[in-house]
Amino acid sequence: MLFNSFEFLVFLPTVFLLYWFVFNKKLKVQNLLLLFASYTFYGWWDWRFLSLIVFSSILDYSCGLRIEKNVEKSKRRLWLILSMAVNLGFLGVFKYFNFFSNSLSEAFAKFGYQLDALTLDIILPVGISFYTFQTMSYTIDIYRDKLKATKDPIAFFAYVSFFPQLVAGPIERATNLLPQFYKKRTFSYEKAADGLRQILWGLFKKIVVADNCAIIVNQVFENYTEVNSSALVVGTIFFAFQIYGDFSGYSDIAIGTARLFGFNLMQNFAFPYFSRDIAEFWRRWHISLSTWFRDYLYIPLGGSRGGTWMKVRNTFIIFIVSGFWHGANWTFIIWGALNALYFLPLLLLKKNRQYTNGVAEGRLFVNVKEIFQIAFTFAITLLAWVFFRAETVSKAIGYIKAIFSSSLLGHPRIDLKPFIFIVILVFVEWLQREEKHGLALSNLKYTAIRWSLYAILFCIILIFGAQSQSFIYFQF
Repeated sequence: MLFNSFEFLVFLPTVFLLYWFVFNKKLKVQNLLLLFASYTFYGWWDWRFLSLIVFSSILDYSCGLRIEKNVEKSKRRLWLILSMAVNLGFLGVFKYFNFFSNSLSEAFAKFGYQLDALTLDIILPVGISFYTFQTMSYTIDIYRDKLKATKDPIAFFAYVSFFPQLVAGPIERATNLLPQFYKKRTFSYEKAADGLRQILWGLFKKIVVADNCAIIVNQVFENYTEVNSSALVVGTIFFAFQIYGDFSGYSDIAIGTARLFGFNLMQNFAFPYFSRDIAEFWRRWHISLSTWFRDYLYIPLGGSRGGTWMKVRNTFIIFIVSGFWHGANWTFIIWGALNALYFLPLLLLKKNRQYTNGVAEGRLFVNVKEIFQIAFTFAITLLAWVFFRAETVSKAIGYIKAIFSSSLLGHPRIDLKPFIFIVILVFVEWLQREEKHGLALSNLKYTAIRWSLYAILFCIILIFGAQSQSFIYFQF
């Protein structure tokens, strides 16, 4: 079920009314309703996918209890390994098996050996990369004694399948989200109103910005050999805002929807295109994933505590694994490696945490230095996005080569209408860059102005919203 669909428009208010006005007497009944609603939401794509999420929930619920019960470290580690092996095994089979099989066949072919690739005719379950990481964090944190194993299966199953963030995040930690299923929740008008505002802003970013950009991006990338260089540059810029509007829009809708039910999810995007270097960008982009890799991969590997070789190794590992998490394609691996190359000089010069505050704090405008920093960071991000978007490495390289031709300064012969929506997005988020989302306007003095802005944005969505498309990150 898509957030931007008629089905969800019926589903959400129905669950909301039942949750607060029918099943509001007992916490367990509320949690059971959320579990049923979440399975309905997820099974809307294909009910067969439910078997995987149910099995994963049973496995990690059981492993969590076993890890806590056992005193011996070896037995605790055994149950942790079982949990991780099965979860990563699911990912390996459904997401990466065909990639490794084809890559092995191609490698043998280069040495003159013909090896028929064994491939599986299977569909990638929606959201599997997200909920497997969420359940793994649960067992890992129990093993690390950061969390007690829950004995409430309904709460745990609802935590794993919580429909607002189930299929595309944020990837929640059990330490943050699971305890919220234990506490009685009371309706808060202020929290619900802010949730609706964030949903509205998320829909604008998805339906107006991302989906309108997607139309042009698809045309440019599919016909990159036939359009001029300036159109290729515009197409790359549009893709940058397509993926940002699409994914951060989903996160806004997810966070806002969770707030309607009394839950607080972590912020997943913090206006990343205003970053002054690539380290700051990665602290602001897909925060739930980057912090997951930091806490469960980078730090256990030694982080940046060791010598130069260890720092270089760990940086490349975390970025390449992050790229591979996004998809079974060499383009994602190169995308990750490029970002590692961008990040490495900052790390080695110990400048990777020089910008932990927001840009131009307390000021309306940036200075000249900040303009160049933001522009450079955005430019190198665009280069990496070409590999992320291209179907193959050769197409990505061909696309980049085609940019640098005599037509670079020519007029791009494509529809430039999405620029209008991008300008609106950037303008609003610049003014709101110190808030949690673009429509956090509760402190605006005049109520009439606030409601006028909501009405204008709603009309823009209705009038200029492009044809409904799936969210990009559903494929990951």
